Amino acid sequence: MTDVTDPLDVPDPLDVTVRHPGAGTAVVTVAGDVDLHTAPTLRAHALAVVERGARHLVLDLARVDFVDSTGLSTLIVLAHATREAGGSLRLADVPGRLLRMVTMTGVSELLPVHPSVDHALAGRTAGPSD
Repeated sequence: MTDVTDPLDVPDPLDVTVRHPGAGTAVVTVAGDVDLHTAPTLRAHALAVVERGARHLVLDLARVDFVDSTGLSTLIVLAHATREAGGSLRLADVPGRLLRMVTMTGVSELLPVHPSVDHALAGRTAGPSD
């Protein structure tokens, strides 16, 4: 008898961690692909953080390899959720390929993109001296 793994039994390949550098602020670090299968995980984690009082979120995307349209939609949902809570969503350390997609789709017009988590926490975008 061959041991077959049910695809639903495979652990979620998206790793999401959260840290709170200050009151009302959370850095959500994402590692893996954000796609049709994993975007609900990111959304659930981030919305739970907002519900627990962190109105300002920074998504650290340095370890994200791929984002599809469902992932982009999730970013927009999270932006709306943080705004409704009186806060903000910022993207940090966005890999080049993803940055091109965020720019081409207009998502960068809705969400500030920062070169690092530190810049995002300080509310600074990249400038000539950065």
